[in-house]
Amino acid sequence: MSLTLRTISREQHLAYIQSLPSASHMQVPAWADVKAEWRSESLGWFDDRTGEMVGAGLVLYRQLPKIKRYLAYLPEGPVINWFAPNLQEWIEPMLAHLKQQGAFSVKMGPPVIIRRWEAPTIKRGIQDQDVKRLRDLEADFIEPRAFEVADKLRRMGWQQGEDGGAGFGDVQPRYVYQVPLANRSLEEVHKNFNQLWRRNIKKAEKAGVEVVQGGYEDLAEWQRLYEITAVRDHFRPRPLSYFQRMWTALNTEDPNRMRLYFARHNGVNLSAATMLIVGGHVWYSYGASDNIGREVRPSNAMQWRMLRDAYALGATVYDLRGISDSLDETDHLFGLIQFKVGTGGQAAEYLGEWDFPLNKLLHKALDMYMSRR
Repeated sequence: MSLTLRTISREQHLAYIQSLPSASHMQVPAWADVKAEWRSESLGWFDDRTGEMVGAGLVLYRQLPKIKRYLAYLPEGPVINWFAPNLQEWIEPMLAHLKQQGAFSVKMGPPVIIRRWEAPTIKRGIQDQDVKRLRDLEADFIEPRAFEVADKLRRMGWQQGEDGGAGFGDVQPRYVYQVPLANRSLEEVHKNFNQLWRRNIKKAEKAGVEVVQGGYEDLAEWQRLYEITAVRDHFRPRPLSYFQRMWTALNTEDPNRMRLYFARHNGVNLSAATMLIVGGHVWYSYGASDNIGREVRPSNAMQWRMLRDAYALGATVYDLRGISDSLDETDHLFGLIQFKVGTGGQAAEYLGEWDFPLNKLLHKALDMYMSRR
């Protein structure tokens, strides 16, 4: 198949995404509006024989301070046939185009999963003193074609950080936790939760915890809980304006792209979460909770409701997003994987993010600047 790459309209881009079973929420045209500090462009790949669009990519351009050169970033993209035998014919025109646009370096995140580990495997790993990382465990599923993709990218000159995700900001998680929903009943999904999760869901029900959906006007209340979480977990919170922009941009594109949930008890909101939907893929994207009311287990109740809603939407996967690959109980991120493993799903490892320095000097300068930040 011979291909042509060109800039496309947002309408063409969206129509292509809507024709697919799913794609990353960071590859829908509206994501460009969420990342307002980046310039953006939609790219389309066309089959020369039929004229049909066969791939799309959202590119975000970040300007270097003081000069008209850009980092070109395709988060969790582009959306192309990654297993095509002629991968080079997809990637090379993209590099040529981005260079023309003034890019000195390209960063992309192929949406390709290499390995999956089922919850029971991870639990065994946690109990084994010799196992420190997911990688130390034999995976339950390996995608051999993913290794071929990595091999092809290396031969083309793409580079990967040592940890699979070193480099500039906005780095997406390489390891995520997912609950598969396709061809399963809700009863099966619930049965796969561990005992603690099932107990906590029951506890919340008994206590009268109520889970409700919110709207744009509730984002200030979301922000209140989110900032409490930021103080407790020592991270820098995004401003309210970011979530307002996200809500407006994504739900203007598709009224069901972003949802907001609250778990409340006796009329007080105790936890909240945002949910993103693209086709059959549903993400739990941001979570927040108060320091009070934890004994009524609002977070478990909220996740169970979101999972059921995802199922009702016909989702094939409920994605709990990033985890660390550490299985060491002393690691500060261990609690995250422990909480998510309770859902009975599976950990998945993506190919990670890859860099192509179009100008080695500028690429190195930016790398040094980012590591000092």
